[in-house]
Amino acid sequence: MPEPDRLAELPGLGPRSAEWLRAAGIDSAEQLRRLGAVAAYAQVRARQPRASLNLLWALEGAISGLPWQQVARQHRTSLLLALEEHLRRHPPAGSAPKGQG
Repeated sequence: MPEPDRLAELPGLGPRSAEWLRAAGIDSAEQLRRLGAVAAYAQVRARQPRASLNLLWALEGAISGLPWQQVARQHRTSLLLALEEHLRRHPPAGSAPKGQG
C-alpha cells in the first residue's frame, strides 16, 4: 500500500494542521517526511503562534504511523529535546540571542 502524499490524508492531521503546514511552505507528505516533525513544527510555529505541542505530537505520529497520544506519552522528552536543539541552531527570525533581549 503506497504512503499518502497529500497532507490531509496523513493519519492524525486535520484540515487546520494541513492548512498551517501549507502556509509554512510544506506542501506534501514527502516534504514533511524529509523535514521531520521537529523542523516542520518549528516552521509552522514561527508563522502560527497558536500551534501547540499537540501539533508536534501529531506530526511525529503522521510520519511514524503512531497515534499522537502514544507519541506524546512515549516520545515527548526526546521530541522536546530535539526541538530545543533545533531552535538553538535555527532561532526563529526576530528572536534575540539569550542574554541580549
